[in-house]
Amino acid sequence: MNSLLYLIAVILIIGWLLGFFVYSAGALIHVLLVLAIIAVLVNIIRGRAL
Repeated sequence: MNSLLYLIAVILIIGWLLGFFVYSAGALIHVLLVLAIIAVLVNIIRGRAL
């Protein structure tokens, strides 16, 4: 489960970067980036290292 969250986070960050440079996805990609960052922070707070 832990590696799955990081895989999703990486995919969302890549999608955000693509959206940031292409400007096609707009606010949705930024919302997904925030969700990815929250997922990583929750795992760090729980004590699981990257």
